[in-house]
Amino acid sequence: MAEPKTTRSAASVEEFLAGVADARRRTDAQAVCELMEDVTGQPPVMWGSAIVGFGQYRYVYASGKQGDWPAVGFSPRKQALVLYVAEGFDVHGDLLARIGPVTVSKACVYVKKLADVDTAALRELVATAFTQVHGKTITS
Repeated sequence: MAEPKTTRSAASVEEFLAGVADARRRTDAQAVCELMEDVTGQPPVMWGSAIVGFGQYRYVYASGKQGDWPAVGFSPRKQALVLYVAEGFDVHGDLLARIGPVTVSKACVYVKKLADVDTAALRELVATAFTQVHGKTITS
């Protein structure tokens, strides 16, 4: 079975964030990093070359494939700041409505500008998502 491509690395989170080309995206990423570290109580860790994660959980699929993934994390992509929330959004509908103008996919929140979102609701989303999976094994 192939190993997961995205795993924890020893790369510097500070260097990665300092290297984000767009100034606003870099500032937003640094702010989200501080927010997630404060909320989770965990240090930021690089996962692969472009994801900053906090804590971790183990996933196990029915097929037997398994691996580790950050309990919560983010990546400052070119088009948006992408926030990773492991268990998806069915349980977070009310928080997403309060956060403001974001786009969602199965387990990601896409934020164009951090200044446009309700950071209190974002903190609550991060806290809830982190608590639900950190240190656990999730099977599907």
